[in-house]
Amino acid sequence: MSHRTPQHIRVKPEDVADRAVVVGDPARAKFIADNLLEDVKLVNEERGYHVYTGYYKGQRITVAVHGIGGPSAAILFEELHMLGVKIMVRLGTCGGMIPELDIGDFVVATGAAYNCGGTIGAYVPESCMVSSPTPDLTVELYKNAKKQTERVFAGPVFSSDAFYAEDPEFAKRWALRGVIAVEMEAATLFALGTLRGFRTAALLVVADNLVVPGKQELKHHEELQEYVNKAAKAVLETLATYTPIIPLYTRRSF
Repeated sequence: MSHRTPQHIRVKPEDVADRAVVVGDPARAKFIADNLLEDVKLVNEERGYHVYTGYYKGQRITVAVHGIGGPSAAILFEELHMLGVKIMVRLGTCGGMIPELDIGDFVVATGAAYNCGGTIGAYVPESCMVSSPTPDLTVELYKNAKKQTERVFAGPVFSSDAFYAEDPEFAKRWALRGVIAVEMEAATLFALGTLRGFRTAALLVVADNLVVPGKQELKHHEELQEYVNKAAKAVLETLATYTPIIPLYTRRSF
């Protein structure tokens, strides 16, 4: 990049916390801000990147909207990091690709597969970039998720660049490779965390299941609110209490 100044999140570094919940749905961000944070302020609305900063159990936390897909999400992740955010946890939804996953179940992503190229390929055109979350943060997220529900699964997900591109064989093909769910932004988050040097994790709520008849219709915000509320508490608890154990590799400038 030729500059390191945010062009879309038009705020000062002091307007954001050093740890953030990142979500795709503006309604989800507003719900968290209105119902789970204290002394909260909306600090940015530019380009639809709504950013709130408040407190959860005394810990200052930012909630930010990354929109849909890798390109939009990458802008938010980059600019939050420019502003000083060191920990980002994605709270989102996913589609199940194994029969065991039911609507409302939690998936803690242990990695994210993707088709080489796309947004991540713009950063690393010569190879397929590793896309893994921060291990100790992911373990803490799993523990806090289990406090909210027994229905927590941990496994790799697939991050798709096209919501409607799946063919009938898509879920079968990726499930045979050990991938348990599909979503759209985790790979970008994890890859940028590795490239830029910030900590990442993701907790996803199952909104449909691609391989179970009767559960293939996508559930939306209102229908998932009970589950998302619990997932949000797990994410906020993790951000409020997490102390890094594993040091991050400090990359060289390029």
